Amino acid sequence: MQKHLLKLLDYSREDIVEILNLADQLKYEQKNGIPHSFSKGKTLAMIFEKNSTRTRVSFETGIFQLGGHGIFLSSDASQMGRGEPIADTARTLARYCDCIMIRTFAHETAEELARWSDIPVINGLTDRYHPCQVLADLMTIREHKTYLEGLKLCYIGDGNNMANSLIVGGLKCGLDVSVACPEGYAPHPEVLDFAATVTDAAFTLTTDPKLAAADADVIVTDVWASMGHEEEARDRNRAFQGYQLNDELMALTAPGCMVQHCLPAKRRQEITAEVFEAHAGEIFDEAENRLHAQKAVMVRLMSG
Repeated sequence: MQKHLLKLLDYSREDIVEILNLADQLKYEQKNGIPHSFSKGKTLAMIFEKNSTRTRVSFETGIFQLGGHGIFLSSDASQMGRGEPIADTARTLARYCDCIMIRTFAHETAEELARWSDIPVINGLTDRYHPCQVLADLMTIREHKTYLEGLKLCYIGDGNNMANSLIVGGLKCGLDVSVACPEGYAPHPEVLDFAATVTDAAFTLTTDPKLAAADADVIVTDVWASMGHEEEARDRNRAFQGYQLNDELMALTAPGCMVQHCLPAKRRQEITAEVFEAHAGEIFDEAENRLHAQKAVMVRLMSG
């Protein structure tokens, strides 16, 4: 197991499955009132340079349920926001805390933090990768489908942090992955290079959503303009016409196809209200599983 969780590229299939198994155990224990104070007395520093609902609440609740304590640090209320070097923040927090979670813009910020930190660093989201969300997605898919290997996972939309992490996590767990993005919005080259090396699962990148969605067991989408890209919204709305997850696209998928969305969702843009509500149970299972998957990550990293 790695010291940090920055991206799923650093993890093996066995590492990912180990986290998912532990997440299942922790979810069962939490639902049945079984104490699991694996992180009793430990402190999680939570650095937020991007706003959040689910990331903050799930990490803060998670560390509390594990017997520890979370400290919220926003960019405008910490010295990082006033220009303190990342290296100094990392070395200081490592003297006080047991783990750091960061939700930020540039992935290089998370990497720099980890480079200087003597304690584990968890990527709560960067512009390039969103590993905790995809661990929750994989956990949810396995709950509903009972297995992962051999399923077809389809992603429709922007080749963003979600697309990048879904490709890596899906292929590493033996799912065939198909992705449909408009020209100019493809996933990160590092991810495409990885996908080209995979021999035990199929990967397809296309500009045709119908081709990507055909016979999919799971279909995933995300907002067309992620946080930090709002100024591009008009151009993106034009580029992504035809990439909406709607009844026409769902009709091409396999029977019982699941829908996943990391939220927040914009109805009538990337997904219709009808498709969202028809699959709301799966989507909010996915949202809940952020809590359990992240608890598993914290237990593994903070226990060494």
